[in-house]
Amino acid sequence: MARRQPALREVPFVLAAPEHGRMVIKAANVPAQEKGIDAGMVVADCRAVLPSLQVFDDKPDQAGKLLNALAEWCIRYTPAVATDMSDGLILDVSGCAHLWGGERPYLKDIIVRLRGFGYDVRAAIADTIGAAWAVARYGTSSPVVEAGLQADALLPLPPAALRLEAAVLEHLRKLGLYTIGSFIHMPRSALRRRFGQGLLTRLDQATGQEFEMIQPIQPAEPYQERLPSPEPIKTAAGIEAALQQLLEMLCRRLAAEGKGLRKSVFKCFRIDGVVQQIETGTNRATRNAAHLFKLFELKIANIAPALGIEVFAIEAGMVEDIPVTQDALWDFTEGGNGTAIAELLDRVAGKLGVQAIHRYLPDEHYWPERSVKTAASLAEKAQACWNPGLPRPIHLLPDPETIEVTVPMPDYPPMLFRYKGELYHVSKADGPERIEQEWWLQRGLYRDYYSVEDRKGARYWIFRAGSYEQGDPQWFIHGFFA
Repeated sequence: MARRQPALREVPFVLAAPEHGRMVIKAANVPAQEKGIDAGMVVADCRAVLPSLQVFDDKPDQAGKLLNALAEWCIRYTPAVATDMSDGLILDVSGCAHLWGGERPYLKDIIVRLRGFGYDVRAAIADTIGAAWAVARYGTSSPVVEAGLQADALLPLPPAALRLEAAVLEHLRKLGLYTIGSFIHMPRSALRRRFGQGLLTRLDQATGQEFEMIQPIQPAEPYQERLPSPEPIKTAAGIEAALQQLLEMLCRRLAAEGKGLRKSVFKCFRIDGVVQQIETGTNRATRNAAHLFKLFELKIANIAPALGIEVFAIEAGMVEDIPVTQDALWDFTEGGNGTAIAELLDRVAGKLGVQAIHRYLPDEHYWPERSVKTAASLAEKAQACWNPGLPRPIHLLPDPETIEVTVPMPDYPPMLFRYKGELYHVSKADGPERIEQEWWLQRGLYRDYYSVEDRKGARYWIFRAGSYEQGDPQWFIHGFFA
């Protein structure tokens, strides 16, 4: 509330919701708390004490939405971030802290930034989720627990640091066990018998004896590289330098694992919390950093740095294995450079869009419309072969178009035909080639195809549907030769 309305920072205000016919305070800001007003009190009583108290409706789902928004903001620090309702965040910082110069500078940067937004923050780093959770909420010494020393860090903390149920905590309190150290070394059978398996599970999770996983709000990409910037980047040159460095890092990793990427996303985390991103794809797997940079370079102008970008990341959303020696992209000629063709098509797709590129393969059908299919990828192999002995046009219309013809005799090619209002005089013709309808797919008239050439030298593929014995057949144009 105070971030959206800065004027409220110095004004006592509360969030309240109806409860048993009364308006009860659910949250109060610091100025209100200094006046003795806090959560759980009745609004009417508080206004009697402080008439100027401002009251806003509390939205039950607002805290959860805020926590999720903060979790998304923390993705700039690590790709694996989870929420810990109702007021915590859990970050898997494995392999990330060194980018900020170590765990302490890393933790300090997170705390300073969140406190700058106005939040009261406590944080800790440890080998386990349970130890970090305990030290962040109840620790009084170092917020960074050294590797392997999480059990020592837990000893002086109260049992509540183990995330135990209220009934178990009350039982421990009645027995005088006020710290974890007072029972951590007790026999496990005795602890299980008195307090249940839940206490042992939480204890094992905190000390690292039992593995505990988090559920990230966004699934982490397995192939991702990140690069923080000491100072916010605002220029295109700075963005390009970061992109080049990230691509080199990612391609080195892919090369070590024998893989190449097909799709990648370049993300820029701005200091205002907005994430700018551009993405690109390739026709086949590659780990050529220079080629990938050229593809991204076409879209860098779409990134708006605003006040500056503080963290860059690149993700390989789709990767494929790359064999030691790759076959040519298409086997049109021996020794063809398939890699060069694929990279050329990538650049064309980057400028004109993927929809501008098509590859067609022969399909096992007699009917011309069905004899061609679109390849799913450039690596797809043809399952059938073109018949070089049959004349087929370079440009085949998806649907034949009607024409008007003048025919000297039945079963002869036309002398004239009119197409889209223009008259064509036929000087040469070859045919007919009869193609029957594929009865197992569709029933219909057969076609007699002719290859004709007009006086200007242009050649066309036309056909008659049916015969003159069955009436007045229709003529169609179906394609154009080179």
